[in-house]
Amino acid sequence: MENDIMTISQAATYLQVCQKTVRRLIDSKKLVASKVGNTWRIKKADIEKYLEENKNI
Repeated sequence: MENDIMTISQAATYLQVCQKTVRRLIDSKKLVASKVGNTWRIKKADIEKYLEENKNI
């Protein structure tokens, strides 16, 4: 079963970008994330939504 919730590190690996880029997307509210304790959690569905909304077609 595939994990539906990712850490910043996992999201960065999935998107093939650095963790700093994921943090910037979260800070600018372009990528939806939830704070759990001191760490961010990102739903894979929200990453997919971000990618869909930012196509260059």
